[in-house]
Amino acid sequence: MAKTTKVKTVFICQQCGNTAPKWMGRCPDCGEWNTLVETTLEAEPAAGRRGGLAPSHSVPQALPDIPADGYARIPVPMGELSRVLGGGIVPGSAVLIGGDPGIGKSTLLLQMCSMLAQRGPVLYVSGEESAAQIKLRAERLGIADQTLFVLADNQVESMVAHIQTMQPALVVVDSIQAIYTDSISSAAGSVSQVRESAAALVRLAKAQNTPIFLVGHVTKDGAIAGPRVLEHMVDVVLYLEGERFHTYRLLRGVKNRFGATDEVGVFEMGSQGMSEVTNPSEVFLAERMPNAAGSAIAVTVEGTRPLLVEMQALSSTTSFSMPRRTANGIDFNRLLLLVAVLSKRVGLRLSDQDVFVNVVGGLTVEEPAADLPVAVAIASSYKNVPVAADVALMGEVGLSGELRTISHLSKRLSEAAKLGFKRAIVPRNSQRKLDGAPAAIEVIGVRTISEAIEAALIG
Repeated sequence: MAKTTKVKTVFICQQCGNTAPKWMGRCPDCGEWNTLVETTLEAEPAAGRRGGLAPSHSVPQALPDIPADGYARIPVPMGELSRVLGGGIVPGSAVLIGGDPGIGKSTLLLQMCSMLAQRGPVLYVSGEESAAQIKLRAERLGIADQTLFVLADNQVESMVAHIQTMQPALVVVDSIQAIYTDSISSAAGSVSQVRESAAALVRLAKAQNTPIFLVGHVTKDGAIAGPRVLEHMVDVVLYLEGERFHTYRLLRGVKNRFGATDEVGVFEMGSQGMSEVTNPSEVFLAERMPNAAGSAIAVTVEGTRPLLVEMQALSSTTSFSMPRRTANGIDFNRLLLLVAVLSKRVGLRLSDQDVFVNVVGGLTVEEPAADLPVAVAIASSYKNVPVAADVALMGEVGLSGELRTISHLSKRLSEAAKLGFKRAIVPRNSQRKLDGAPAAIEVIGVRTISEAIEAALIG
């Protein structure tokens, strides 16, 4: 008598993957509302489960005896992308790239496929667009490579069969939320489908030593949609960031098993696709107005690259009982901290002032060394006194008004000197640890934020 397959209905959270026996308005694990979706699971015999104890032919090996040849990185002609990947694509790696809709993920990956098609066949799999739609984008980008193949399909088993037959040098799957596997009965995009589909593609990448790029949708909070385990399964996680109304895009690495994390590549979106910005500091400062009150130059470090960006601040008398605080490009809580320090330690009366801070170019700056330029920009706007045009600032501000040590000071000073800045205001403790500074720039070490404001403002 044939065994009947048991069917079980559960509710799975689309944010964290938590399973509940009944529907609830709020997930008990992650606390998100209206994320539990009904899913039907088919119980399989224990011998047929993928998680069962299947026989393995692997044997333990001594670390020096493990061969490492054959894992040379695949060079990527696009230098900014290569920087974020750690110097090229590692064979057999799985890369996940996320970003807002329309930010340029598909455009960037199609350009990369065209460049790598010179090494061998490249397969671009789309579960969202037809082959004709991809052809239209390729014509706009001027791409017509004979070794670039397009597959419009969203079934994992079909993809795996084509990849095993073609043996391509690179595979792009756009997107992981649009594909499904027949082993799961839930709809495409659900937590179980995303997890199982990604697992099948990652296993294939390791088995065939073929790098696979997965495109991921993002939630309204900017995180990649689906279970968090998706980011743990892949080797590299990249985010493509940028404002919709700005032409510049930042490709930020947040996880990389083969290189440094927090690397940033800068691109400019144009009619011909993504083009590299080899000197982003110069581009971000191109429209700067020297000697404008409320403007200060920050020297930040993204990964291993120093960047000079303009911090703008505006302080104006409020018309409300509660003054407004608006931060664009920096953490809002960090802005509140700096306003409190300026009020308490410097004596600026900001309790009746609306304070607005903006990072020019649509960038997002997260490192603490940007505290000092933001604070000086606020003080400059409040006093209506400009910051000297040849001054660059860097330093972390403490609650007592002191400036704390920052890293990579030599690299920051070299970048500032290269762009023509004559003076740099830094924490004194960092200055003492400095081995040497470029001769073209004067390093001014200060201990408190009050000393920094006095040294930076004109007059």
